Amino acid sequence: MRTNRLYSTLIAGLMTVGMIAAPRLTVVAVVDGLTTENLNSLRPFWSQGGMRTLTEEAYQTTVRYPHLVYGGNETTATLVTGATPDRHGYTMDAYFARRDRNIHTMLEDKQAQGIGTEMHLSPAALLSQTMTDRMRLLCPQAKIYAIGLQAQTTVLLAGHTANACCWLDADSKQWVTTTAYSDGLPSAAYEQNTSGRIATLAARRWIPRMDIPTYTCPTEQEKKKGFAYEAAEVLMRSPQANTLVIELALAIQQSEQLGMDAQPDLVMLQLNTLSPQAQSDRISSAEQEDMYLWLNQDLGYLMEQLDRRIGRANYQILVVGRPVLGTDPQTLSDLHMPVQPFNVDHAAALTGTYLMALYGHERWVDGGYGQSIYLNRNLIEQKRLSLETIQRQVANFLMDFEGVQIAMPGYEAMRYPTLNSTLCKRHTGDVVFMLQPGWQLMQNEKHAIDRVVDDNPTSPVLLWSGTIRPMPQEQLDATKVAELIF
Repeated sequence: MRTNRLYSTLIAGLMTVGMIAAPRLTVVAVVDGLTTENLNSLRPFWSQGGMRTLTEEAYQTTVRYPHLVYGGNETTATLVTGATPDRHGYTMDAYFARRDRNIHTMLEDKQAQGIGTEMHLSPAALLSQTMTDRMRLLCPQAKIYAIGLQAQTTVLLAGHTANACCWLDADSKQWVTTTAYSDGLPSAAYEQNTSGRIATLAARRWIPRMDIPTYTCPTEQEKKKGFAYEAAEVLMRSPQANTLVIELALAIQQSEQLGMDAQPDLVMLQLNTLSPQAQSDRISSAEQEDMYLWLNQDLGYLMEQLDRRIGRANYQILVVGRPVLGTDPQTLSDLHMPVQPFNVDHAAALTGTYLMALYGHERWVDGGYGQSIYLNRNLIEQKRLSLETIQRQVANFLMDFEGVQIAMPGYEAMRYPTLNSTLCKRHTGDVVFMLQPGWQLMQNEKHAIDRVVDDNPTSPVLLWSGTIRPMPQEQLDATKVAELIF
């Protein structure tokens, strides 16, 4: 790649004269749905802007994930910690709790009170250090902030030691946070909440930036009528949401004087490229392409302002995509690779009926979630039955289910090559199963757990820095992305 060769040449010269220095400010942006394919297809259409600068000047590569990808924040946790789910503990966006037999948000923490929200979230369940934690250890006086569009994503970006963390609440259309962070809601976020800026952007009508024939892949409906949205109705999947994140990041940079002294500072952002009708990470509509055009403008504005405020040589920007939707089921079906649903609730219910036939009319199964079936261990102990025997019976029973590739007791799954980096001991069920390719995990008929059915999805990584240093030349493991900024 031409950009990477340029990096190597410049690095050699700068290292010779001792000119490589740490940047004063690092901005890390995790972008939902951002793909290498989309970047490559849109590259010729950016005459200027942030994505144009990044694709021309930044170090670029792709990352692969060494664990199963469900389209949730298990990828975010891996990117920010440099660890896999078996170590960082974030296996899915939710987990099954034996204590009440209910499904809970992964980062739920009743000790953390919501500020502007009823959600109780903290990073306490995250078992590994994150980028922000490492920055805090290296530079105790660093100022660290996280801003995003979804609660759990933003808390993961903030890690354990950020000064503050805030996300845009979809219902109230306000910046909110929890008491898990010492600074509470940043003053800049409070000002945006009260100034009417969010309402102003949300009141705007989102229509195409260009004539529809100019877009590369408008749908048939868009060719006839274009598209139009009241931003307030689709705010979290509108370009206005990205604009609000960028504006708040710049407001915090100014109010907190980020990048203005010798101590390095860090800002973590969540951005989005997925439009309201998006069924895939791959661009398949004009409105989704429009999201990229707006993002290009917003990132350009961010870089322009940082150039002016702290100087081009004093900051770096790391942009990394996050797989969310994968390839849409219709496209896979057209390729004769149909996606079929696997109902976990149904599987758990049938397992319970099977065990009743063997051991009597009792509640032998507590529930099911993800790739796990949770047995009623208390009942099994009371009846003085062998847990291991029942685990193997259930595993053999599940093997007869259509779509199940393999099933095994949970303690064996932790040693299974494909699952050992994906499962975390504290959330793994008594029996674990894997689906065959082309099957999608569903909690029930309406709730999909697994939104990415692609095999081994990858993400683009772009690192623009005013201070050039050696970079790896090959595809990266997702666990190595965090190392790029240090």
